[in-house]
Amino acid sequence: MRILHGIDLTVEAGELLAVVGPSGSGKSTLLALLGSLDRPTGRQLRFEGRELSGLSDPELAALRAHRIGFVFQQFFLLSGLTTVENVATDLLYSGAHASRRRAAAAEALRDVGLGHRLHHHPDQLSGSEKQRVAIARALVGRPALLLADEPTGALDSVSGAAVVDLLRTLNGDGTTVVVITHDRELTASFPRRIGIHDGRIDFDEQGPQPAGAAL
Repeated sequence: MRILHGIDLTVEAGELLAVVGPSGSGKSTLLALLGSLDRPTGRQLRFEGRELSGLSDPELAALRAHRIGFVFQQFFLLSGLTTVENVATDLLYSGAHASRRRAAAAEALRDVGLGHRLHHHPDQLSGSEKQRVAIARALVGRPALLLADEPTGALDSVSGAAVVDLLRTLNGDGTTVVVITHDRELTASFPRRIGIHDGRIDFDEQGPQPAGAAL
């Protein structure tokens, strides 16, 4: 079954953009394609100038491990591990020694403001802190692209705003950030906004959004 139709989209390095649309519009499928989790049919997919269609599954897995980070609405933290151990799991296949993985994980947690929570377990953290751990886990390998699927959907408005501020900070430091959301108010605050409806791009806008304008 075809989900996306005629998508022609370029995301430039260093961009911060939001993809908005109702449930079932194809947003998550688009994220899966951008992250090379799915393969397109009849279309090309390029990342950093490299055509991906000819890569094997292990090659795509290596690309994701080193260049692409994923953040989801659900945190997917292991309850039996501390925050630093949860983040370090993303480096298990990097070949780095355990001590180097832990050091990199601690640095990533400090980068997201959780240097004081290194040895806490998930059940000792707030929702915002759990999402920050998930972001640190996505960033520990220093990816060029961060894909966030409804990263504020499970959070209250204050915690969600804190996570969005963090994503903006990461983008300011050079990470390309794509946020998938159904929140039109959130989308309006981004410098580039893409609307998806019935598997097609409905609009692609850049620049400041006028106050009170509806997407």
